[in-house]
Amino acid sequence: MDQPNNDNSSVLVIGATNRPDAIDPALRRPGRFDREIYIGMPDESAREEILSVLTHNVKLRGPIDLLKIAKSTSAFVASDLKSVISHAGSLAMKRIICERYTTTEPPEDCFSESWSPEEVEKVAITMSDLEEAVKMVQPSERRAVGLSPIPDVKWEDIGGLDLLRNEFDDYIIGPIKCPRDYEGFGLDLSTGFLLYGPPGCGKTLVAKAVSNAAGVSFIHIKGPDILNEYVGVSEKKVRKIFDDARTCAPCILFFDELDALTTTRGKGKEGASVTDRVLNQLLIELDGAEQRKDVFVIGATNRPEVIDPALLRPGRLGRLLYVPLPSPEQWVLILKNLARKHPVDVSMDLSAIGRSEACENMSGADLALLMEEAVMAAVKKYRTSSNGKEKAIKPWHMEEALTRVFPSVSDKQKQHYQRLAEKFSPSFNGNAKERNRRE
Repeated sequence: MDQPNNDNSSVLVIGATNRPDAIDPALRRPGRFDREIYIGMPDESAREEILSVLTHNVKLRGPIDLLKIAKSTSAFVASDLKSVISHAGSLAMKRIICERYTTTEPPEDCFSESWSPEEVEKVAITMSDLEEAVKMVQPSERRAVGLSPIPDVKWEDIGGLDLLRNEFDDYIIGPIKCPRDYEGFGLDLSTGFLLYGPPGCGKTLVAKAVSNAAGVSFIHIKGPDILNEYVGVSEKKVRKIFDDARTCAPCILFFDELDALTTTRGKGKEGASVTDRVLNQLLIELDGAEQRKDVFVIGATNRPEVIDPALLRPGRLGRLLYVPLPSPEQWVLILKNLARKHPVDVSMDLSAIGRSEACENMSGADLALLMEEAVMAAVKKYRTSSNGKEKAIKPWHMEEALTRVFPSVSDKQKQHYQRLAEKFSPSFNGNAKERNRRE
């Protein structure tokens, strides 16, 4: 490649790679591979055009909405879309074979008899075939990234937290599901969220419920997993996380235990230099040095007071939302949601249990443990019983569980978090107080 132009001047050299950073820099200097063209993930309109090309010579039947399929295939590349069409064709063929099997006597002859022109004409892909095929194909990029599927957590599974739900409806779910409603207003919806509050109150579940309600993928990052003692490794992980998120957009990028990465800089503690570098790289990514459209960042922490203030300014994680301990009404909702998974006896008064003093200061995680202990008490009783009693959780099983499970949050800790809420989210906390006053 370093030879001057001569008889080989008509030779054009093109290279392709999925890992440009792994190529020796000597090959990427001027005069060699000096022009680099990035071929990114196809957006919605590109996916629709690719689907149109792929189905050009395919027999279709009924109304086919390729735009709807394109919207449901975020993070799909051309090969993934080709696989969708292939799976849809297999489903169409399977449907006709099943029809032949049920109408041929004996059924086994359906595999040996030749197909009639009418049956051949019936082999066509329908809209339902395409929709089912999308569910069968996992995008290759998501497999490489290790992206989690859409979480199976709904707001109804959490109980309460209506203020949080409304906030996310306005800032994340609405822009994803109804983007036209937000066009023309000049809104900057790139801001991130920080969920904070006592441990076990459902911060992770809230983030998963947002992902489920928006119908987008969920990338779950645990803060300590990023840290590495070697210079540059942790920063590279942060860059890759945001690159992967942009590739799979729209998506929810959730940082759990964020305080492990973002403690205030310059404290001089052992290992602080690592967290300083990670924080600096995180600030660069959040500031939009690289565009992060449709990547919605949510952080969670039990210690918001130790997070560097630079991370909490508007445009970064600028919306701080307090996730409090459940109220008595929410205790009841949580217990009822937990009870749906178990054979709870009709004599069990979950409303009375939820409003009792025994549940004071209990978090959602504590209530889940309480239900688990009650179930185990019922299982032990059933196993030692010799008269074949029914499998059910009785009130006395719950009473036994209440003697073993205690609140994980003390009164002192509760007051501490209430003071933090007044400091970090005065308006949001004020709305919560007003709601509680009306209740």
